Amino acid sequence: MLPMEPRDRQRWRRELEALRDQTVAKPAEKISPNRDDGSTRTDDDAQPLNEMNQVIASRRNRLRQGSLAQINAALAKLGDDPEMYGLCEECEEPIGEKRLSLMPYAEYCVSCQRRHDEQRGAARRSLTDFRS
Repeated sequence: MLPMEPRDRQRWRRELEALRDQTVAKPAEKISPNRDDGSTRTDDDAQPLNEMNQVIASRRNRLRQGSLAQINAALAKLGDDPEMYGLCEECEEPIGEKRLSLMPYAEYCVSCQRRHDEQRGAARRSLTDFRS
C-alpha cells in the first residue's frame, strides 16, 4: 500500500480537530450527591439507583477523558511524525481506511488490536462491538 498523501493527512487532522472540539464541548457528566437537601437521612429505595447513576456518570467521564487523550495523541503524531500517522504502532502496516474513518485516532490495525484485546481478556466481534 502506498504511503499516505499530505492532503490526506490534512483531512485527517481536520477530522481529529473537529472530533476533539466536539468532545471538549460536551460537558462532563454531573455526579449527583446522594442527598442534596442537607439532610443525612437517605431514601433506601432511591439509594441504589442514585449509586448506579453515579457509577455511570463517572465511567462516561473516564471514557470521555480517554477518548480525548487518544485524539490528542493522534494529533501529536500528525505534528511530530506525520509519516507514521495511519500506520499501526505494532506492525507498521497501514491502518485500513474504514477503520480510520470510524476511529481516526486508532493506534493499531484490526489484527494487532485483536491481539491486544485478547491479551487484556477482552474480545471484539466487530469494530463497533466490544465486550470484556
